[in-house]
Amino acid sequence: MYHKSMFPDLPVVPETNVHHLLFNRPEQKSWPDYTLYVNATTGKRWSFRQFVERVRDGATALGADVDQGGLGISLGNGEIVGILSENCLTQDYIALLHSLMAITVPFAMISGYSTPFEFKHAVSLSRATRIFVSPSLLPLALTSGLPDDRIYVLEGDIEGRLSYDDLVNRTRRNRIPRVPVKHAARDTLAYLVFSSGTSGLPKAVMISHGNLTNSLLQVKVVTEEVNKFQKPPVWNGPNGMQVLFNVLPIHHTYGLHISCFRVFFSPLTVVLLPKWDAKAFLNAIPKYRATTLYLVPSLVHQLVHRPEFKAADLSTVQVVNCGAAYLPTSLSEALLSRFPNLERIGEGYGMSESTISIANKPVPGLLDGRAKNKPGSTGVLLPGIEVKVMREDGTLAGVNEPGELHVRSGCVALGYSNNPKATKETFVDGWLRTGDRIRIDEDGVLFFEDRAKDTLKVSGFQVSPVEIENTLLVHPDKLIIDASVAGVSGGRTIDERIPRAWVVLSAEGRRLGAAATIAKLDAWVRESLSKYKWLRGGIEVVDMIPKSPTGKVLRRQLVDKYERGQKAQVMAKL
Repeated sequence: MYHKSMFPDLPVVPETNVHHLLFNRPEQKSWPDYTLYVNATTGKRWSFRQFVERVRDGATALGADVDQGGLGISLGNGEIVGILSENCLTQDYIALLHSLMAITVPFAMISGYSTPFEFKHAVSLSRATRIFVSPSLLPLALTSGLPDDRIYVLEGDIEGRLSYDDLVNRTRRNRIPRVPVKHAARDTLAYLVFSSGTSGLPKAVMISHGNLTNSLLQVKVVTEEVNKFQKPPVWNGPNGMQVLFNVLPIHHTYGLHISCFRVFFSPLTVVLLPKWDAKAFLNAIPKYRATTLYLVPSLVHQLVHRPEFKAADLSTVQVVNCGAAYLPTSLSEALLSRFPNLERIGEGYGMSESTISIANKPVPGLLDGRAKNKPGSTGVLLPGIEVKVMREDGTLAGVNEPGELHVRSGCVALGYSNNPKATKETFVDGWLRTGDRIRIDEDGVLFFEDRAKDTLKVSGFQVSPVEIENTLLVHPDKLIIDASVAGVSGGRTIDERIPRAWVVLSAEGRRLGAAATIAKLDAWVRESLSKYKWLRGGIEVVDMIPKSPTGKVLRRQLVDKYERGQKAQVMAKL
């Protein structure tokens, strides 16, 4: 069955650089200057107008010809700028993103948690021609293979190394004429964001200016519909300002949109915490009078189980949103118990391949009550979204019948960079195959069933079992001949599954012994992959990996046997 969003259609806008939608809207001229960004660790602040000027001077510094004192970066030269940094180390991370979009030079956001192996893969996949890096990660950036003079730092003074700040200051000092905002068509590439997709190594999702414009207009239409039946809130922040507190990594789609894009539709302040620390987070809420929190389920789990949470001053908070993974009802209730004035936790469903959101839980009463907020659901389709739910045999599923969700919208990504095979498999005839099993009820409300593919969500991040399997199989000592990885219970939330491996020993592995081989393999994974991909569920030696007649690994058999064993152990202790 086909389903179309119940919201009004998106407004038709001309093809243009998304920079104009974010910074050149007429009403922004009448905005008073206000504090836009605050670093919660250093206390450094940027006002809105300071930030906009910095973005435009930064665009000139990057895009002006070399003989004028710029770097001469342009889309026509095939440039792609890699950005390797911790979360929100500096507001210049965000300014750099907008400077690059203004001159239509794509950027690729590389996780600051990357191991050397993962970093090399990201650079190769994105084909980055230059890199901006936080100082602490400079040694890793220097392994990129790029010329030394094409690696810059985001902040700080490092001898012989230009920073974004240096470039902006040079532009101002030399009074370089400003580079105009470049025209962007609907399919002009804006940035690459890394996603595990459905299998194998991470893929670079190509998001265009048109995708981003479409996604931002979704927010605009929903907000306009909400404002039709309820007055805008009176915020508890300084001078009646909304204060959005973000701790999510900017290289992650969720954190990127919350911190960098959606914040320019009305005056508000964004408080950035560079590194997650529950105590610092709770202390900063009253200090900055935070009104709006954005979290992921793993962070919610940590917060509600900390003694400080019960005594923290949360009186200024008016909105709490949680995304990137399913939030169990028990966690939602535990979180809400500390916010007696909140009626709900904002939730939704989306993925990098759809720019960000596909569905959101509506505010009660929205669209004259037609948009229903049902317990356990992931919400209703956002404006401009059309979907179909497909059975395994390729036919349309009925109402309330689970199947794989396919999405068609202007927010669906261009595809995967330099990966035509994965693009062909995931983006089919104008539809995005999400790999998720969803059912949609008679009211058009979406319910997440499970992941049609094998991708796991750990701490809000996608984890590909195939990537971990491939890592195990390339251990230099050739200790195993086969491996399977799947998610098992033991995560921070009831629904979170942590990676566990089953391996078949090689002759070398048998000579070494199972215990020693497991220890070596575990150390290898920890060295090669990011922490959230580690085998927290353990490693088990088996005689063979069960497979179907067609060679498909029967992961469910391995998981079920393990879970039965765990249950038996618990019962034996009782």
